[in-house]
Amino acid sequence: MSRIGNRKLNIPAGVTVTLDNNDVSVKGPKGELSLKVDELITVKVEDNTVECTRANESNASKSLHGTTNSLIENMIIGVSEGFEKSLEINGVGYKFNVQGNKLNITAGFSHPVVVDVPAGLSVEQVSNTEITIRGIDKQKVTEFAANIRKWRKPEPYKGKGIRYKGEIIRRKEGKKAAK
Repeated sequence: MSRIGNRKLNIPAGVTVTLDNNDVSVKGPKGELSLKVDELITVKVEDNTVECTRANESNASKSLHGTTNSLIENMIIGVSEGFEKSLEINGVGYKFNVQGNKLNITAGFSHPVVVDVPAGLSVEQVSNTEITIRGIDKQKVTEFAANIRKWRKPEPYKGKGIRYKGEIIRRKEGKKAAK
């Protein structure tokens, strides 16, 4: 039984959800998102609520039921409030530099790493060592943040690298622990 798939999603004021065959479109003050829904899932919009039901009890429809509900919920939150992810960089000489639609990362390489910011996302530089990624699509925001973090993952000995804000890095003691 899918508890996530069975929940009814409330549509906030200023957001409209429209159905066109198997396409769900969500419009809000921050933008518009759309999703193509599988034939096994039926989406109903009535009285400012969205409800997903599945056609049968097959494993495929059960797995898509909760996923579809969560994707629609993320679309509603994205067009009304938006999503954000903060990253910080630790290390001597490590820094971020935002220049228009490009992000320069200085993270101990012989050259600065230049990353293009995808369309639909904005990167704000809070300080030299901290950035905030904002957008309406949760998947794009978190995927871009993960791709930036991949350039220099935090290491457990000195804690140097790129990490999410608030992420706790489990530290190790090093060689002196062997004696």
